[in-house]
Amino acid sequence: MRDSANALPVIVAGGGIGGLAAALALTRRGFRVKVLEQSPRLGEIGAGIQLGPNAFSAFDALGVGERARARAVYTDEMLMHDALDETLVARVPTGQAFRDRFGNPYAVIHRADVHTSLLEGAQEAGTIEIATSTTVQRVDQENGTVVVHDAQGGTHRGLALIGADGVKSAVRRQYVGDEARVSGHVVYRAVVDRNDFPADLQWNAASIWVGPNCHLVHYPLRGGEQYNVVVTFHSRQQEEWGVREGSRDEVLGYFEGICAKARQLIELPKDWKRWATADREPIGQWVYGRAALLGDAAHPMLQYLAQGACMALEDAVTLGEALRVNDDDLSSAFELYQRSRVARTARVLLSSREMGRIYHARDVERLVRNDLWKGRTPERFYDALEWLYGWKVENCLAS
Repeated sequence: MRDSANALPVIVAGGGIGGLAAALALTRRGFRVKVLEQSPRLGEIGAGIQLGPNAFSAFDALGVGERARARAVYTDEMLMHDALDETLVARVPTGQAFRDRFGNPYAVIHRADVHTSLLEGAQEAGTIEIATSTTVQRVDQENGTVVVHDAQGGTHRGLALIGADGVKSAVRRQYVGDEARVSGHVVYRAVVDRNDFPADLQWNAASIWVGPNCHLVHYPLRGGEQYNVVVTFHSRQQEEWGVREGSRDEVLGYFEGICAKARQLIELPKDWKRWATADREPIGQWVYGRAALLGDAAHPMLQYLAQGACMALEDAVTLGEALRVNDDDLSSAFELYQRSRVARTARVLLSSREMGRIYHARDVERLVRNDLWKGRTPERFYDALEWLYGWKVENCLAS
């Protein structure tokens, strides 16, 4: 581990989940870190997210495992129902047998609680500087350092740059310049207080109702005092990637034919946030000299495997491990980090697209989907999930 007292910092573009996780991984290797965040204050928009065992392995490696665990809600199972006729399509228990298999639990949590856990860890570290209201504009590399220019006219010199600046990354735009792939799938998200949530849906489960060109998700948050509600549909409009306020009337227009039990969900929220979703094609190069991509900047993906935040956490831990085995040499570590992450994250990205197709199956394909998991034992589900949830610090580096 290096002595960073008089060294330049590593610059991290982005103060979200991926950026703070990267900052923690770097500071645990002895680097000073400077985080550049475009928002006036640190925080997370959105609502709930799901955390697989791989996320908890990453939290532990970053030193914030206890904080994240204290804020999570631990589900008893994952459930999939057919949204047309209420058929139970799949049940995956996430109790003790699941924990024994994967070494960690399955949980749901508010995005802000994940971010808070990482931010508290960063503040405790004492070697992480955070600059808000700072928008990265371009990067120069010279004499083994990087110079980051922000939109406010400032410059920031560092040993290297981690581009963790999200789905519309300025760092990726400079070095890759690829176009987003707008999916046409629109996601509405809201949080509903327990007192307003239907009693017959207050399950301790990550639950999904799958229908033709649409689905609905719900699960508890913050000790069961709130419920996360997510509805997704294939838009009939030409969509542009972005977030805006939603319209209840629009949601109602996309869920005709949905069973009454599931339909309750779209009657609940008073305020919706509307996401027109997109991803990008997987890329094989994340490292450009002294700059490396991480999280959504490297692999923006659709939400259908609930792994976006989990992959960013894995990225950060893998970067830290790559530094460890390379005696904190940044160039060698970046190369190993890239080699260790590209194929895995591409598999998750492409699998997320395919899972969206399965969720939204219609007609005969819907019947095939409903037969896919009929009678499957928990052990067979666990076998199918091993590639995803079996990630640990010990196996994170490419051999």
